[in-house]
Amino acid sequence: MWRNSCPKPVAQVRMTSPKLFAPNFNVGLLSSLTRTAREALVKFLPPSLQRELLREWSYWCRAEQYEPVGDWPCWLFMGGRGAGKTRAGAEWVSQLAQSGRARRVALVGQTFHDVREVMVEGHSGLRSLTRERPNYEASRRRLVWSNGAQAACLSSEDPETIRGPQFDAAWCDELCYWAHPDETLETLQLGLRLGTRPRMMVTTTPRPIPALKGLLAQSDTVTTRSTTFDNAENLSADFIATLRARWSGSARQRQEMNGELIEEPEGALWRRAELEALRERDDGPFDRVVVAVDPPASSGPKADTCGIVAAAVRGEGLGRRAIVLADASVQGVAPHVWAARVAELARSVGAQSIVAEANNGGEMVRAVLKAAAPDFNVRLVRASEGKKARAEPIVALYAQGRVKHSAAFPDLEDQMCAFGAEGFSESPDRVDALVWALTDLLLVGVASPQIRAL
Repeated sequence: MWRNSCPKPVAQVRMTSPKLFAPNFNVGLLSSLTRTAREALVKFLPPSLQRELLREWSYWCRAEQYEPVGDWPCWLFMGGRGAGKTRAGAEWVSQLAQSGRARRVALVGQTFHDVREVMVEGHSGLRSLTRERPNYEASRRRLVWSNGAQAACLSSEDPETIRGPQFDAAWCDELCYWAHPDETLETLQLGLRLGTRPRMMVTTTPRPIPALKGLLAQSDTVTTRSTTFDNAENLSADFIATLRARWSGSARQRQEMNGELIEEPEGALWRRAELEALRERDDGPFDRVVVAVDPPASSGPKADTCGIVAAAVRGEGLGRRAIVLADASVQGVAPHVWAARVAELARSVGAQSIVAEANNGGEMVRAVLKAAAPDFNVRLVRASEGKKARAEPIVALYAQGRVKHSAAFPDLEDQMCAFGAEGFSESPDRVDALVWALTDLLLVGVASPQIRAL
């Protein structure tokens, strides 16, 4: 497997510093050295060579971060949070553009904001590298290098905007968190038609979605992997400690830190494949829209997440259908902050009312929501049955095809596909909010003995 080899262009580094590298220098040894050790080696060089080597990505990167050898069409780099995926993607695009190997590059992210703030202007983005700093033309949403190479900034929110342009390379960041991954990826691949061998790099923390599984199933996809811990020397020690404390030993650690592809656990109430099949863009009009809130019992950095989900409904009787519009859940904030977020979401989706669980907070919940959203009707509900019992009727509605999702909601869907499984221990705040919203839209007045309005 490629991951066990090291395709760094050592000859280029040897030319830069011939006294440092013997003819039989072990490249694998170089990639195993810490940053401190590499900095120590650089100090043995003349100042001019030091400056040159400091700019050489092949000297500083880890093996999995450097472009694989071979005639591949897709390089898939899966890694945990902070594993160095963005830096690897930016360096790859920069080398393609400045060497002339690619003249037109597509930069595709979850939103235009993510493309600019992470892929272009971010700490590890294209304009932060030590090589040439390309010019960003905001009006045309593109980067331009001095040799004429260009990179177009594109969003997964509207795949149709990718139809038409053509490229000889593409960098796709966080594919598993795109709003419409399958449609966007398919449209992009049809635009990779310039040059003799168009190539695409995908950097993402993995989730078991069809788009990612499709890439992994292709025999000519080259895959590399990296964990959060592999890049620990470039990360805050507090960041590593916090993630360890939060996810140690859990499936979330394997996915979010180790970059592993985690399938659905046995016993979960929802399945990912079923949710993917129910995804459908829909902008209305709707008969009714609500925002549901599952408030946390406390506030502060370690508090549970405040579940905030918007959903809408149309139709009558058994033909009544609901669609989930947004997941705006937020963790670790004060009540007035999550209440303001609820109000903002309610206004943006045109909600008629806000439904909030009162088990934690009672009238305080109503008061803080009315202060933030005085123009909305706030209705409190109290659960008399357990979370799983409340969720099961909603699961049945999903199975009947009476609920759709307007886009991908990664955090919500991850929780849905873990909720109910053996060993699931986190508070299902997003799922609770989802259940409250869909119960209000589809079950109130029909059969909801587990819920009592206040």
